[in-house]
Amino acid sequence: MKEFIQTLKNIWSLKELREKIMFTLGIVLVYRFASYISLPAINMAEVGNLLDIYKDQGGNKQGAGLLGLLSSFTGGAFSRASIMALGIMPYISASIIVQLMGMAIPYLQKLQKDGESGRNTLNQITRWLTIAVCLVQAPSYLTSITQMFLPHAQFASAYYVHPQSIMFWLPSIVILVAGSVFAMWLGEKITDKGIGNGISILIMVGILADLPGAFIQEVATQTGKGGFGTIMILIEVLFWMVVVLLAIILSVAVRKIPIQYVSRAQARGGVNRNLMQGARQWIPLKVNASGVMPIIFAQALMFVPGLLTKVDESNTFLAGFKNVFSWQYNVLFALLIIIFSFFYTAITIPVNQMADDLKRNGGLIPKVRPGKETSDYLDDILSKITLPGSIFLAIFAILPALVYGAFVQTDRFALFFGGTSLLIMVGVILDTVQQINTYLLNHHYDGLMQSKLSRTNNNL
Repeated sequence: MKEFIQTLKNIWSLKELREKIMFTLGIVLVYRFASYISLPAINMAEVGNLLDIYKDQGGNKQGAGLLGLLSSFTGGAFSRASIMALGIMPYISASIIVQLMGMAIPYLQKLQKDGESGRNTLNQITRWLTIAVCLVQAPSYLTSITQMFLPHAQFASAYYVHPQSIMFWLPSIVILVAGSVFAMWLGEKITDKGIGNGISILIMVGILADLPGAFIQEVATQTGKGGFGTIMILIEVLFWMVVVLLAIILSVAVRKIPIQYVSRAQARGGVNRNLMQGARQWIPLKVNASGVMPIIFAQALMFVPGLLTKVDESNTFLAGFKNVFSWQYNVLFALLIIIFSFFYTAITIPVNQMADDLKRNGGLIPKVRPGKETSDYLDDILSKITLPGSIFLAIFAILPALVYGAFVQTDRFALFFGGTSLLIMVGVILDTVQQINTYLLNHHYDGLMQSKLSRTNNNL
């Protein structure tokens, strides 16, 4: 505990790091404040409890499924009809599209290899593509909220302008697009002037914003059962801590591949010969190299089985795909995650390029020949560690469905026991802590160098 307090003191004592953290917190407050500003055509006083009323009338649960996931990513702005309802997700979608297109379009492949100028051009392409994605998602979002509530007479007072008129649609689309672009700008400001990972931090903040309310709802539900409910709350908290620990292990687990470098050295006899350097280095291959992307891809495709229910609504097997807590949904969901884990790892980890770079720099893996044999060896190791990693990731994704009803009573709190939300929170927090530690370490080295330089000048 003393070391933790001392670390906080060290962080606060560094003016530049302190200013970065305060700037980041200020941007986060602006983002959270904007998420509570409703669209001008909608009465915020009426919107507050619309989703709860809709669920009571037999509507779909918004706490689960892709809509619930989007709502959690935006900190509830999605369900509040806010100007930030689309949040940062259009930018994430555009980034994924650019990354996938980079494998097929030579121009994008060239930009990826052009260094800083190429990255700047790719960022500009991603920004424009974000606007295009917003122009598609904004009408879809407006259609969903108007079709959801318009048929009910008691919801008519929620609109200042008739939701089917052009005066509702045109300004709302423009504002939703502007809100998403503003969120993208805030994330880039955190990356440039804050502590980094701006887009990821905004997503994490949106997810964490729903955690207190979900936990309070769970406590109210459990304590209503008497003393046994209090014990269940303690069990849930302990189990949640174990799940978080396992998520950390999944995020940081790597397989280290030892490598050695060959250097040209002058022997005593005047003959040049290759000598192995004494220091050994490693290639860290992550067990879960694809992160949360397989879950996002799989969750997007899970809309397709739900559409099949319209073909035969009386089919109970197909109807199970509309319920995110059913076994049909989760079995297919887990299989898609495992498939996408292998797919995404294969396209993002360039083993051929890694083998070429090792050969070019005089590096080699012990007992493995440089070139194609090294590439095959890395690909084989990557396939072996991806299988348990993908299975572990699939278990994490369906864990909310496993705990919901078993001992967690509310779907909102169950979503924090796994899936995309938990993995994003853990990943972003680990990256942020690592950046702060690196900054402290660099400052420590700067201090040592400055003190040594001062002593040298004094001696002179």
